[in-house]
Amino acid sequence: MFGFLRKSREEQAQDDAKLQASLTKTRQGFFGRIGTLFQANEITDDLWDELEALLIQADLGVNTAMQLVERLRARVKKEAIKRVEDVRAALKEELIGLLANPVPSTVEEPRLLTVMLIAGVNGSGKTTSIAKLAQYYKRRGKRVILAAADTFRAAAIDQLKIWGQRTGVDVIAQAPGADPGAVVYDAIRACQESRQADLLIIDTAGRLHTKYNLMKELEKVHSVCARQVHAAPHETLLVLDATTGQNAISQAKHFKEAVQVTGIILTKLDGTAKGGIVFAIEQELGLPVRFVGTGENPDDFAEFDPRAFVNGILG
Repeated sequence: MFGFLRKSREEQAQDDAKLQASLTKTRQGFFGRIGTLFQANEITDDLWDELEALLIQADLGVNTAMQLVERLRARVKKEAIKRVEDVRAALKEELIGLLANPVPSTVEEPRLLTVMLIAGVNGSGKTTSIAKLAQYYKRRGKRVILAAADTFRAAAIDQLKIWGQRTGVDVIAQAPGADPGAVVYDAIRACQESRQADLLIIDTAGRLHTKYNLMKELEKVHSVCARQVHAAPHETLLVLDATTGQNAISQAKHFKEAVQVTGIILTKLDGTAKGGIVFAIEQELGLPVRFVGTGENPDDFAEFDPRAFVNGILG
């Protein structure tokens, strides 16, 4: 019966401020150069060509960039837009439109236990993101437990335990090499019985998406969740590194096929001068960005807001 409360305006404002602060490098990079295009005095063919080239370089992807510019040109013609600054305003609206219709998260629905499964490749920032996610929901009044189902590396279990201590969250773990499905089963039982938790966040091994057997094991963990808790996992989030650009798209496609990914946690957004990968994820994969990592500290984490993001990259 424990539902997830909607954020207050103050919480939303804090999230938006974190997001915009993390976009300094992106704002000064390719999107900054896009901004300078609209300092011209007239709308020319060169402006459209340069805009398309910069959008591609900013990691939107070729198809998304071309379609966006085509729509923008058609809109300028239809609305008889003459001033370059009005084209810039229209571009912002079109960019927001690319992100504005995400599939709603089912995490908000009231239930006794909500299960979140977190996946991602090695080095993407997955374990740190799990800790930030736990901190985020704990501060909103949730009773959180972490499951250390990355049993392939002893260091991964230790790392999660350390983060659990830092954030004041219990971690359910077994010995290195244990069956990840068994860890998840124990964690679910602990949430339902002794620990009385209402949110379980499951860490999984940082799998290379090309490893067939490892992906199959991830599917098994997904199945254990489904058997033990109705409609679980209620959210399956894939952690992607924003600095990897278009490589993140191919990673996401494999994970989406294996475990029915429902959303993205985008890490290291503060470390990229591009940032267009956000649009590519939504357009090419049909997956919403749920959260973004905005720095290295536990609190450097925010729910993703399309309008705040676009305002952050274009100013």
